[in-house]
Amino acid sequence: MPGNKEPQRRLPPLLRRAWYSLNQTFRHRIAHLGITPDQFSILRWLIEGDARGLTQQALTDLMASDPNTITSILRRMEIAGLISRHTHESDRRARRVRIKPEGRRVFRDALKTAAELQASILNALPGTRRQGFLRDLERIANACASANGDHGN
Repeated sequence: MPGNKEPQRRLPPLLRRAWYSLNQTFRHRIAHLGITPDQFSILRWLIEGDARGLTQQALTDLMASDPNTITSILRRMEIAGLISRHTHESDRRARRVRIKPEGRRVFRDALKTAAELQASILNALPGTRRQGFLRDLERIANACASANGDHGN
């Protein structure tokens, strides 16, 4: 039965398609809040991180991005009143980023949307497979980072 052959599935295009679709859907759903998915992630890291704030370098590492991109995003977030940047108390070359009250408010609103979207997407799987899928996806992400020599994330 040659016509019933299972289609070939490849990890890179599947991950890219899933990420792109999720990112675009989230982008549209939070557009009214004036932030992007990357800005949401930065706000999340700031809320979950050190109460004194995170350095721009730490955010660059957490976002798996380059310093110029993060600096540009942070500049826009600072102009929008979501964050503030301060000289680091012990390293004058570093900048510490802190979330402002407006950033917390926007994050809370976007978090509701993110949780609803995640639940909606995971509904494609049976309830008994959802947590296992997320654990497996974490293993895949770690294996990708490890293959790249990034053993810290």
